[in-house]
Order: sequence, then structure tokens, then C-alpha cells
Amino acid sequence: MSSASSKRILLKLSGEVLMGPGQYGIDPDTVHRLALEVKAAQESGFELCLVIGGGNIFRGMAGAAKGMDRAQADSIGMLATVMNALAMQNALEQVGVDTRVQSAIPMNAICEPYIRRRAIRHLERGRIVIFAAGLGSPYFTTDTPSAVRAAELHCDALYKGTSVDGVYDADPKKVVTAKRFDHVTYDQVLTQNLKVMDASAVALCRDNAIPIIVFNIREQGNLARVLRGEGVSTTVSAAA
Repeated sequence: MSSASSKRILLKLSGEVLMGPGQYGIDPDTVHRLALEVKAAQESGFELCLVIGGGNIFRGMAGAAKGMDRAQADSIGMLATVMNALAMQNALEQVGVDTRVQSAIPMNAICEPYIRRRAIRHLERGRIVIFAAGLGSPYFTTDTPSAVRAAELHCDALYKGTSVDGVYDADPKKVVTAKRFDHVTYDQVLTQNLKVMDASAVALCRDNAIPIIVFNIREQGNLARVLRGEGVSTTVSAAA
């Protein structure tokens, strides 16, 4: 998928990407590098909005697995996504990109509430919008809010930046013979339980004809290459 075929995109980043070489938290150098890549994508003609996970700070499911109430744990995880969004906003504004953070949980002292029409106006005026706090409800990872926001804002594609260079038939970190797909359908992802996004997110993208492009965001310059239709990635869409 190139700039000729997608104009407004949602970029979904895992929280772990913000850790950089560390094991926890936010690495300023890594966030700065990501901000430069996002800025370059915007300057090449894209309207961008972002969703960033919170796994570098806290995972609700991990907390629940250790005995925490799941709803309470997910609320902590949503707050972690706000921290990451504010860090990315700061990095983007330091490199001259006008940015807004919109939270599904009202936090008027530090960011805007999520209002769809306002988000669209921001994008049309050349601002980058970062969506935080998921959907404001527990029992969802940030995959589903990414798909919801992409549909609500009529995004042409959802780009998922992860630590792997696409979708595989097995975990490439554990299975050396794992095969990467250049293309896979939504239904294949769902029926074969391929680890792309949550099933609800994949189904929502399928129902709204939003292609999902999975690529390795940790590789410097890869976002630009993938946006040009180059680089290594996997596209999830309706047909091969």
C-alpha cells in the first residue's frame, strides 16, 4: 500500500516499542526517533492519527492474571496509554508537529476528550491526533479501539507497527521455520487464529473494508518504506 492508495491512516504502535533497548517505561531517544518518522510520513502527504498501547508500563491482563480485579487492572492499563500518548505528543511538538491527544476517559487538565468531529477537523487542519485510554471501558486491548477509531474517522488503512516484520503462521521468535505471509485475508486470520490483532478488531476492519498492514516499526526508516509500498510487511484484506 502506497501513498497513492491511502491518504488518512491510523498508526497503531505497541507500548513496548517506546521502551527502546530498555525493559520498562519510556526511552526518550526512541520516542524522538519515532516522532521524526511520523513527521516524515505527514510531510509526504498523509493525515495521521495514532493509538499507542500501554504494555511498556502496565498490562491489564497481566495484572488480572496475578489476582487483580480485571476491570480495575484494565483501568490502570488505560492510564498507561495516556502517559505514552503525552510522551509522543511532547516528542512530536519538539520536532515542530502540531499534535492533539484525545482521551476516551475525560482528563480535561491534560488532554482533550474524544470527540469524533473535532478529531476529523484536527486531521483536516494538518494536526496529528493521538487517541488514548482505549474506549474508556475495560475488557478491551488497544487493538479494538484502533479499529473503532479507524472506522469512525474513515481511515484508508490501519498500520500496525510491532516488533516483527509481518504476520507468520507461527511465532517467529519461537519457531525458526515460521512462514511470513505477504498477504492474508481477514477470514484466514480469524479461522487460523493468526496473531495479528484481537478478533473483534479484525472483524471490525473486515466489515468496514479497512486493510491492516503489519510491519516492524523498530527498524529505523521502515515506516516510510512501508508507506511507499516498499519494505517488508503483511497486508490483511478481503482477497489475495
